[in-house]
Amino acid sequence: MSTQTLDEQYYAQLLQLQQYDFALVELTLFLDTHPNDMQALQQFNQLAQQRRQCAQQFEQQYGPLLQFGQSYSRYPWQWAQQPWPWQV
Repeated sequence: MSTQTLDEQYYAQLLQLQQYDFALVELTLFLDTHPNDMQALQQFNQLAQQRRQCAQQFEQQYGPLLQFGQSYSRYPWQWAQQPWPWQV
C-alpha cells in the first residue's frame, strides 16, 4: 500500500470521526432543550455507537486518539508518534 493511499485513508477516517463528533454535539445541544424527544435520543445513541466503532477501527490502524486512559496503546508506546489527531 502506498504512502499516499495510507494518508488518504487516514484523513478520510479522521474526517468521518469529526463528522460523528459534530452530529453528536448538535444532538447533545438539542437534547438539552428537548429531553423527551425519543427520535433524537435514538439517533444520538445510534451515532454514539457508530462513532465508537469508527474510533476503535481508527485506533487499531493508526494509534490512540485520546490519552489519560481513554485509549489503549500497542507496543511500543504510540502516543509519542506524530501526527496527533489535532495536528492534521
